[in-house]
Amino acid sequence: MNELETIRHSAAHVLATAISELWPDAQFAAGPPVEQGFYYDVEMAHRINPEDFPKVEEIVRRIIAEKQPFVRREVSRDEADRLARAGRLAALADRPAPSKFKLDILQNIPAGETISLYENGQFTDLCAGPHVADTGGIGAFRLTHVASAYYKGDERNPQLQRIYGIAFPTEAELEAHFAMLEEAKKRDHRKLGKELQLFTFDEDVGPGLPLWLPKGGVLIEELERLAKETEFAAGYQRVRTPHIARDTLYKTSGHLPYYAESMFPPMELEEEKGGEKVVYYLKAMNCPHHHKLFSALPRSYRDLPLRFAEYGTCYRYEQSGELLGLMRVRSMQMNDAHIYCTAEQFAAEFQAVNAMYLHYFKIFGIEKYRMRFSTHDPAKLGQKYLDEPEMWQKTETMVRDVLVASGIDFVEVPNEGAFYGPKIDVQVWSAIGREFTLATNQVDFGVPRRFGLEFTTSANTKETPLCIHRAPLGTHERFIGFLIEHFAGAFPLWLSPEQVRILPVTDDQIAPAEVLAAELRAKMVRVSVDGSREKLGAKIRLAQVEKTPYMVVLGKNEVSNGQLSVRSRKSGDLGLMDRATFLSRIDTEIRDRAL
Repeated sequence: MNELETIRHSAAHVLATAISELWPDAQFAAGPPVEQGFYYDVEMAHRINPEDFPKVEEIVRRIIAEKQPFVRREVSRDEADRLARAGRLAALADRPAPSKFKLDILQNIPAGETISLYENGQFTDLCAGPHVADTGGIGAFRLTHVASAYYKGDERNPQLQRIYGIAFPTEAELEAHFAMLEEAKKRDHRKLGKELQLFTFDEDVGPGLPLWLPKGGVLIEELERLAKETEFAAGYQRVRTPHIARDTLYKTSGHLPYYAESMFPPMELEEEKGGEKVVYYLKAMNCPHHHKLFSALPRSYRDLPLRFAEYGTCYRYEQSGELLGLMRVRSMQMNDAHIYCTAEQFAAEFQAVNAMYLHYFKIFGIEKYRMRFSTHDPAKLGQKYLDEPEMWQKTETMVRDVLVASGIDFVEVPNEGAFYGPKIDVQVWSAIGREFTLATNQVDFGVPRRFGLEFTTSANTKETPLCIHRAPLGTHERFIGFLIEHFAGAFPLWLSPEQVRILPVTDDQIAPAEVLAAELRAKMVRVSVDGSREKLGAKIRLAQVEKTPYMVVLGKNEVSNGQLSVRSRKSGDLGLMDRATFLSRIDTEIRDRAL
C-alpha cells in the first residue's frame, strides 16, 4: 500500500471501532482501501443511514484525537481461532456470538502464512496491515454513503452493509476532494453528452451500445484523423478486418475458452456446403485478425518492423451492472495497432510508442500521467501466465529499460501482466484531477508462436517476431468520455463539433451570413447560421451554453463595411476583424490543433 492507502486502511479500522461502540453486535467482514476512499462491510441489526453519520464521525474524531497506537501482534492459528470463536476479532471485547466472518477469513489463510492482529485501544482485528503509527496519523475523515454487498461478492452469501468513507492527511485535502466531486458532477460525460447532443443509448438497440449523434460523429472523425496522420508519419499501414470470426481463430489465440465469459454468446451456423456446423463469435479483440494478416504473405527481416493499424470495432459482453455511460460499453472502436519486430528492434519501437503517448498528452493538455508497468508472478507460470520464465524475464527487462531510459514516470505492479507478456496501462488525470485508465501497451512473445508467425532472418533461418499491442487513444467511447469531462464539453476549436456560429442581427443579414458560411465550409470549417427571430443577446447566450468556440455577429454596419464582429468563447469580445484576418486566425488554430 502507498501512504494514502495506508491512511485509509487505518481509517477503516477506526470506523469499525466507532461502530462497535455504538452497535456491539456488529459483525465485520473486509475493510480495504479503494480508489475513492475505503469501506468496511458489516452485518448488524441496525440499518445505518446518513442520519447516523454525525454520531459515528464524532466518535471517530475522538479516537483520532486520542492518538491510539496501532499495535501489530503475530499470533498462532490456534490463538486467532480462539479469539474468533470468542467473538473478540473486530470487536472491543469478547461477545456471545463468534466473529463469523473473521473465522471464515482465518480458515482461508494458507497454512504456514503469518497471522497478525492489529489493536488500537480496545479494538482488535484480524489484519495483515500496514497501518499508520497511531490514529492521529489519519488526519481528516468523513463518511460518504452506504450500499449493500454480498459477502465475497457471492449472492449465495449474506448481504452486508457496505459503509464508505474518505480520509486524507489534512482537512484542506479533504475539502479539495469534495470540491472536485462537485465539479465532476457538472462535468459528468453522461450529463454533458445529452446536453451537447453527442450520443445516446436506446433500449431497442441494447444497453452498452452507444449511438453517435452527428456532433459526436465529428469527435470520432477528428480523433481518427489525428490518429491516421500520426500513424502515417510513424510508418504504420492501415488494415481492415471483419467484425466476426470462427471460434477456431480465438482457440488458436488462446482467448477461448478463458475469455468466453467476456464475449457475446456464439452463433452456431450451418455452412452451405456439406452441412457442417460452424461457430462464429463477434470480435472481442483485433490481434488474432492482425496475426492472420501477418501470415498472409511470406515475411523477411527486411519487412520488419511491420506496423498494422486499425480502428477496429470490438464487442465485449460486459455485465449490465458494470456498464457506465461511455466508460464501460459493449461496442467499442479501438485505436489499435500491432507492431511485429525483432528483439533488436524492440527498444526503439517501444520507445516510439511511448513518444506517441507523450505527443497526444501535449495535444490534449494532459499534464499528469503515469505508466503502470504490470509484470508476472513466477508462482503462476503455466496457470495465469505462459510458462516461459526466460521470456518473461527478458521482455520485462526490455520494457523496464525503455521506461527508465525515457525518464517516464512509472510504477511497477506485480501479478497484473497479460497472459502472453508484460504490459503498461496508461493512467491519466483530467483537468480536475480525476484519474482514468486511458489505454494499454502490451508485449506479446507467446501468441505469435501459436499462430506460427515467422520471418526469414538474414542468416536464412526462421524466427518468430515479437509483437507489441498498442492503443494510445484507447477506444473512441472511453477517450471521448474522458475528453468531455476533461474539457467540460468546451472542446478546443479543432475538435469542436461546431466551430463557428454566425449571428445575424436581423433578417436582412441572413443572406450575407449564408454567403460567409459557404466560404467557411469551403475551407472545411464547421459553421452554422442562427437565423432565428431571437434577439442578439439571446443568440449569444445560446451559443455560449452550447460551448461554440467562435461567434461572428453580422449587423448592418458589419455588412456595409465588410468586417466581422468576433466573439471568442475563450477570450471574450475580439472586436471588429476583417475576413482575411479571421479566416487566418481560425485556420492556424485548427491546423495547429491548439488548445
